[in-house]
Amino acid sequence: MNKPLYFIMTLVLIPFFNACNTKKQNSKNSNQSTTESSYLGQKPPGLTPRPFAPGIVTTEGWEVSGVFTPDLKEFYFIREGEEEEQEFVVIQHKNNQCQESVISPRVGTPFIAPDGKTMHLGKCYKERTESGDWSEVKSLGFPFKDLPIMRLTASAKGTYFFDEFKSDFTGDIRYSRFVDGKYEEPKLLSKKINSGKSFHPFIAPDESYLIFDGKREGGYGDSDIYISFKQQDGSWGEVINLGDKINTETWEAVASVTPDGKYLFFNRNMGSKDYENVDVFWVSAQIIEELRPKF
Repeated sequence: MNKPLYFIMTLVLIPFFNACNTKKQNSKNSNQSTTESSYLGQKPPGLTPRPFAPGIVTTEGWEVSGVFTPDLKEFYFIREGEEEEQEFVVIQHKNNQCQESVISPRVGTPFIAPDGKTMHLGKCYKERTESGDWSEVKSLGFPFKDLPIMRLTASAKGTYFFDEFKSDFTGDIRYSRFVDGKYEEPKLLSKKINSGKSFHPFIAPDESYLIFDGKREGGYGDSDIYISFKQQDGSWGEVINLGDKINTETWEAVASVTPDGKYLFFNRNMGSKDYENVDVFWVSAQIIEELRPKF
């Protein structure tokens, strides 16, 4: 099987096998001294992407899908563990230290809602409890439970944007609004967005732009990261490649912007076609502002 296709299958199928019933398992902790609480004490990047938190998050192994909570003190991501099984990890900043915990085997692709109250995990989710912990994993239910979702993100209005991975290795992005107390039947975005291979959407909190990845004509490599800005009439604008500072001849994907809007996070394959070394990168979100149209 083609290695890139196998890698995508790994991203999508493992959450399906784990379903929505994985409970919290044993944790392990390691402490790293830091001097700042935000971004795990890391020095922010400029317009050139850098690996995020080397030795803490980014290693010579496989780490993907990193997201922060709104207070920027909890960082959730997925990595390949010692037994080559994908595990769900959080690094929390407490008392000027980074504390790592393995939450569970992987369940979906994490995304924290803008209000910080919900952690989306594909077609599953967790809720923040009054004690500050997360609830057990729950299913989103109808109309999402039977859809092959890899990643689901939500705007501040609660509108869901998610991908639909298909058996022929193509994928489309859909959205669903919360109307009259329930989510409407998901609708396809326009053909500007859905070229046949469109994955891992990130919707801006104010819905002013949509970031996603895929392999499109004129791209730099295996998978590139793209953006589309919402136009004044409410339609989506032309798809823009984020450029050669972000995209290379290898695989870049699963992008998101930090809750404060300052930094873009994404993944890049730093290894071979076997994807044994995938890293989390970050870069100033000014690159988005430089592409934003001036109406």
